[in-house]
Amino acid sequence: MQIRFADTRPDGDYALVLPVAGKNRASLDSLGAEKAAAESALGRQRFEGDPRSSAELYLREGDGVRRLLVVGIGEGTSAVDAAEKLGGAITARLLLSGESHAVLDLSALDFDADAAARVALGAALRSWRYDRYRTKLKDKQKPSLKEITIVGASAKAAERWTDRWEPLYRGVAFTRELVTEPANIVYPESFVARVQEALKGSGIEVEVLDGEAMRELGMGALLGVAQGSVRDARLLVLKWNGAAKGVPPVAFVGKGVTFDTGGISIKPAAAMEAMKWDMGGAGAVVGAFLTLAARKAKANVVGICGLVENMPDGNAQRPGDVVTTMSGQTVEVINTDAEGRLVLADAITYVQRNFRPRIIVDLATLTGAILVSLGHEFGGLFTPDDDLANQLLGAGRDTGDKLWRQPLGDAFDKLIDSPIADMKNVGPREGGSITAAQFIQRFVENGTKWAHLDIAGMVWSDKPGDTYDKGATGYGVRLIDRFVEANVEGR
Repeated sequence: MQIRFADTRPDGDYALVLPVAGKNRASLDSLGAEKAAAESALGRQRFEGDPRSSAELYLREGDGVRRLLVVGIGEGTSAVDAAEKLGGAITARLLLSGESHAVLDLSALDFDADAAARVALGAALRSWRYDRYRTKLKDKQKPSLKEITIVGASAKAAERWTDRWEPLYRGVAFTRELVTEPANIVYPESFVARVQEALKGSGIEVEVLDGEAMRELGMGALLGVAQGSVRDARLLVLKWNGAAKGVPPVAFVGKGVTFDTGGISIKPAAAMEAMKWDMGGAGAVVGAFLTLAARKAKANVVGICGLVENMPDGNAQRPGDVVTTMSGQTVEVINTDAEGRLVLADAITYVQRNFRPRIIVDLATLTGAILVSLGHEFGGLFTPDDDLANQLLGAGRDTGDKLWRQPLGDAFDKLIDSPIADMKNVGPREGGSITAAQFIQRFVENGTKWAHLDIAGMVWSDKPGDTYDKGATGYGVRLIDRFVEANVEGR
């Protein structure tokens, strides 16, 4: 999608888009003699300018007609709240319409440079599709909209788009790509190769550990998950040094199970194909790093992605096995489908031993239980630190990557005590997301600030949203980016 900014409407063939704020129809004044007809047509469609609403009509233009799309932003809605929804609504309505160029005229609205650039962000995000494997699309099923010109915005809107919001779009798009790809295409080795290619020239330092290197470090938990697959495990390490040397980094750790059958504790066949997105946490981490580097974030940040495939072959980990983690703690594996926490345990130990971060935030599509609690509306937030909780909740509110805080406590922690090892990898059915978080917390050392984000309900959607279609959402990229911007940069 090509995004342009202009002072006046261009000549030529395009669809004209006018936003209206509820009953305030000031933007229609620019239609001149056609205004009355447009008002009448909108009335016939019961259009009231509510947020996300839209109506189409056609205006006489020379010997032909011009498509007019009127999009509601709601009465009294702030530009910040309206911007991305407006951009997304335009793309959703026009992407397959046959129009190749849309011109959005913001002249009647009080949108500053940032708000106008965020309209572009919403439009670009909503336009993202992944048609690589769809070889027989009919012409009318293919996207036609190639360009959006935004008119009447501040002169600095283009700069704001280029410097701040286009890098974010690129990061979200890359995460969506990784999450969408099937597991025969994206597996630990190819995930690493694709990330290395995407980050070329970014300034991000990349280090990769293979299975043998992890065995030497004693990563028995992570490697136990991987041992049933013919795909070798990988630990991907990303370093962005945007602040002064010696400033302790903030670490983001992503679960990267590129396909999860459940192992010997195999999942039901129905919908197992969805488990290609069980690497959504790792996908969010690498997408966020692409964004942070592209906008030159003034922060020292480390990313760790534990990449494995969980398969049930003759060498697979068995229920009842005991593994020794990199930390030295032992785990009785009760359920091989509770594998993500095993991956995170060793990844968190690795980042602490090698980088001594002041904050660790892990992101993982960890439990089905979080969907029972929060559905597809919020990611679950677990942390013993109130300040960190508020920072992450704030980042979620600012970006739409919403979080809801969940409890931790000794009563839950006792539920994962094992009679033969230091702990077991699952507790009872009740409180499953909480006991999973308690498990991870046992690997956090020396009072390091830590938060766990269970995002199992958020990385994939079966219905469209304001800025995404059905499929991969890119959840987590915006959250990390905003958290770093608001709480890490300049500190």
